[in-house]
Amino acid sequence: MATIGMGDIKKGARLEIDGNPFKVIEFQHVKPGKGAAFVRMKIKNLGTGKVIEKTVHAGDKFEVPVLEQKTMQYLYDDGEMLQFMDTETYEQIALTHEQVGKETFDFMIDGMEAEVLFHNGHAISVEIPQTVVLKVVETPPNFKGDSQGGKKPATLESGAVVQVPFHILEGEMIKVDTVEGKYLEKAK
Repeated sequence: MATIGMGDIKKGARLEIDGNPFKVIEFQHVKPGKGAAFVRMKIKNLGTGKVIEKTVHAGDKFEVPVLEQKTMQYLYDDGEMLQFMDTETYEQIALTHEQVGKETFDFMIDGMEAEVLFHNGHAISVEIPQTVVLKVVETPPNFKGDSQGGKKPATLESGAVVQVPFHILEGEMIKVDTVEGKYLEKAK
């Protein structure tokens, strides 16, 4: 089985600790004046959605979890669970909001395809594309004299709010980076 060491840790890396799969969501290499360097990281348990902090020292090794990935279609939120359907077998599964994560759910709309991760046969997490095209449903109007480099908030059809340039209007389609939660460009 593959392993990952301190130098390989980066945002999005997956590791297995005590049989549970985790994803690195934040990390910081620390090189103190005295002593050896280490990595302080925040990791998300892909099974439960809980985020914990962990310190990794040189020489620490982690297994890379064996995860199966399936393309599924997001159907709807029933209030408690998010429903997904396998596009080949039409089998439906449900995941909790914690398993999906707020940062992912904010950019999901009914009918979109997502990658559902399975660990030991159980659905544990969802990943959406790094860039998605969404419609602006609410944003303040432009006013004469708005500066060229300024930004304004825009609510997207998924419910997420991102900062967009002043020239973006309601009803327009924009491309958004789902990892950073940022406007990239007007969709063509």
